[in-house]
Parts: sequence; C-alpha cells; structure tokens
Amino acid sequence: MNDQTSTEADTNRLVAQRKEKLAAWRDQGSAFPNDFRPDALAGELQDAHADDNAETLDTQAREVAVAGRLLAKRVMGKLSFATLQDRSGRIQLFVQRDLLGEDEYKAFKQLDIGDIVGSRGLLSRTNKGELSVRATDLRLLTKSLRPLPEKWHGLSDTEARYRQRYVDLIVNPDARAVFKARSATLAAVRRFFETRDFLEVETPMLQAIPGGAAARPFVTHYNALDHDFYLRVAPELYLKRLVVGGLERVFELNRNFRNEGLSTRHNPEFTMLEFYQAYADHADLMDLIEDLLRSLSEMVAAHYPDACNDAAVRLDSAFERLSMRDAVLRFNTSIEPQDIEDREKIKSIAEASGVRGESSWGHGKWLTELFEATVEHRLDAPTFVTDYPAEVSPLARRRDDNPEVTERFELFVGGREIANGFSELNDAEDQAERFAAQADAKAAGDDEAMYYDADYINALEYGMPPTAGAGIGIDRLLMLLTGCSAIRDVLLFPQLRPRANKSDVD
Repeated sequence: MNDQTSTEADTNRLVAQRKEKLAAWRDQGSAFPNDFRPDALAGELQDAHADDNAETLDTQAREVAVAGRLLAKRVMGKLSFATLQDRSGRIQLFVQRDLLGEDEYKAFKQLDIGDIVGSRGLLSRTNKGELSVRATDLRLLTKSLRPLPEKWHGLSDTEARYRQRYVDLIVNPDARAVFKARSATLAAVRRFFETRDFLEVETPMLQAIPGGAAARPFVTHYNALDHDFYLRVAPELYLKRLVVGGLERVFELNRNFRNEGLSTRHNPEFTMLEFYQAYADHADLMDLIEDLLRSLSEMVAAHYPDACNDAAVRLDSAFERLSMRDAVLRFNTSIEPQDIEDREKIKSIAEASGVRGESSWGHGKWLTELFEATVEHRLDAPTFVTDYPAEVSPLARRRDDNPEVTERFELFVGGREIANGFSELNDAEDQAERFAAQADAKAAGDDEAMYYDADYINALEYGMPPTAGAGIGIDRLLMLLTGCSAIRDVLLFPQLRPRANKSDVD
C-alpha cells in the first residue's frame, strides 16, 4: 500500500468514526442547533485584555460567549484545554469537569478537531499567562465530518490549497490575512475615488460586441435571443459612453474574462479597476495613480503586516517616467539613437531577441514587441513607460507633436504590468478608421484584434469631452503589496486545470 492509499484509508476511517458520533448526536436531539449567539470575538478579547493579569480579570468577572472552530484539544483528567478560532483570531478554552458538569464534560471529550462549538464563561488567565474562557457552558454547534490536515505544505498540497480554499482558510492564518488585505484594498480604492468626486458604476458583463482590450473573449449563447454574446474583456467602451452622457468622472471595480492561458500571473477571470476623468490627460492620471498606489501600499504595510512576506514591495519612492523609445535604448545598447525609427533595424534586433512577427507589422508593432521581449521584465522599480505607438494603441489619442505615438502609458513594477492608461481618442472619424484596421486584422486571423463597434462610434459622434482613462490590475497589485509569487495566492477561487481521473475531494 503506497502512502497516498494509506492516507485515503486513514481519512475514510476517521470520517466513518465522526459520522457515528454525529448519529449519536442526532439521537439526543438537534444535531445542528442555531440558537447560540456569541457576544465577543477572540482577537478583540486578546487585544482588550492584553495588559490584564489574573487578579484583574478575576476582579472584573467578565462573562463572555464565544463561538468558532476547535483547532486543538488537550484532555488531562478532570481538567482540559482547547483552542477556539473565530474570524478575528484564537482564544483558549479552560474546560474543568467540576465547573462544566459531568455530562457536558463527557460530551466535550467526544469533540473532534474541526468541530464548531459555542462556549460561555468568565475570562481568566492561566498560570502560564494564557487568556482563557473558563467554560461554564460548552455546546457542539456543527459536527465536522472530515479531519483537518495535520500538514498543509509542499508542492502537492499547494494545489490542494487552491482546490479546497475553505480548508486553506481554516488552517492557514497567512491566507486569511492576504484576503483581509485584499478586501481592505478594494474598500480603500472606493474611498479614494469617492473623495475625488468619482461615481462608481456598473457596466454589462454580457456584451454583444467585446471591446476595450486586445484579448480573445469567451463566447456564450443567449437562448432567449438566439444570439451569441461575449463575456466582458474590459468595460472601457461602456464607461466612455457614460462620459459622453455627462458622467464626467466614473470608476468601476469589475470582473473581466479573457480566453487565454493560465500562469503564475494570468487567470482567465480577474479584477480590474477602470476609471475615466473628463478634462484630464494621461499625465494627470499618472499623478493620480501614483498617489493611489502609494496610499494603498502604506495602508497594507501598516494595517495588514501579517499578509506581507519578505518579497512585498513598498511603493513609497517616486515613480520613474520613461518613453518606450528611451526604455528600448537603455536596455538595448546595440541600437544607436539615430536608428531607433528604422523599421528594418528594429525588426532585425527583435527577431534576434526571439520575437516571431508578421510581415504586415509596422515599425510601432516591432518596437513594442522588442520592448516586451527585452525591457519589460527588467523594470523592477515603479516605472511609467509612455509614448506607445499608435499602431498598438487603437483607443488612445495621438500626440499633437508626433502622430505616430500616443499619449499612453503603462506602469511596471517588479517586471510586471500593473496599469495601462491614456488620453482617450475622442475623434469619432479617427476612431472609426482604427476600428476598421482592427477589423481587417481580425479578418486576417488576429484573434485578439478588436471588433468594429458602430454604436460606440455613434456615441463619439455626439461628442466626448477631452478625457483620460486607465485600468489597474487589482490581482497583480495585491501580489506586489503582499509579496505573493502567484496570482492564485490572491484569488479565493482561482481557475485550475481539471484533475484527471481523481475526485476534487481526497
């Protein structure tokens, strides 16, 4: 019998034993009561009484009711100890037969690790200095039929953490800390924009025409209309319709879906922040993003240190701003400044760097691919890369002094793209021409090229004020702020490859 088979047999045996206990509980009455109400949280009790000694606690005689999951139990004759965990932290239960009563003490000894219990009693401090609830009442609220893992680490268990996140959250305090930091980050983003007079909005997730990003969409069929629809790849075109309508500052924390690969940095379903501001340009948004990210970095580091490991990035220094042209020259010393605009030379260097392109690509596309192959992963310090070629920026406004490039930026930190933004193209005729070029590229086989969105052109023809907009990848940002190396570590339920011939629950 191999180790895996032996483990499965042990688990099945323990599950059977726990089911027998549950059957006995059912015979005694309600096995899943819902009439216990806690009035205190473990973590808050630990904080509130951190400086109180045993004598002070005895004088206060504070009675509390706590509820949570049993994580440890030590039975020592007439006296036992247990560890209870709730959403705020852990606290010890001091369980004494003479105080609890003979029958309830016997019932306590039958409890298993993982059971959910409720307990009332006076706060006290043991001889070893542990804050405890001296139990006068202890009840089983939910029977746990599956044993918690004794060890939750290693390569094989890493995948189990993602597949059974509920178990990961029970036994791994670091995981809970990361997702508390994530929730706080989203709340802080909302506060940041609301205080700047932005309106939070919602846009469709099912779209007749996918737009706003160069990405392959998921396709679904709407039975009532007998028509194919697409899961949103970006909310951009809808948000800009709202700016046309007079909602001059809007933002959305949205779920996007892109039918692309899985990796440590990519999940097909992810969270983006997108925001648009009328009467602003891309430089204004770079200032805004720098302020936002610095404030989020300070908040996570100060209030959620348990979520951060040694690889966490602090965004407290000034962000560099560098044009794509200058970035390519900095990291490709073989290119002479006078040759940076030469398509054939850029193409040759890009191909030597492993880029495989198409004959139809212009200078801007080759330059962008060279940048991605040789520069992007080397931008460790926060860096705004600006002046993206118009050829790869179909929604961005061209620069007045150089129509071959646009007023667009991308923010890189730790070699990863974190944000993308630009001064918006509000020239309806120019936008129509660029959509047409994208449609031609799609017809030629480019699955990531954009569709022609006639209604969006119609909206622009009503007039959109000068506007700038940007998107920030929330998942990648959380990876930076916490030091997580994989996007799955900051997603509660990441997409995983199907298991072959194996149940998801071992």
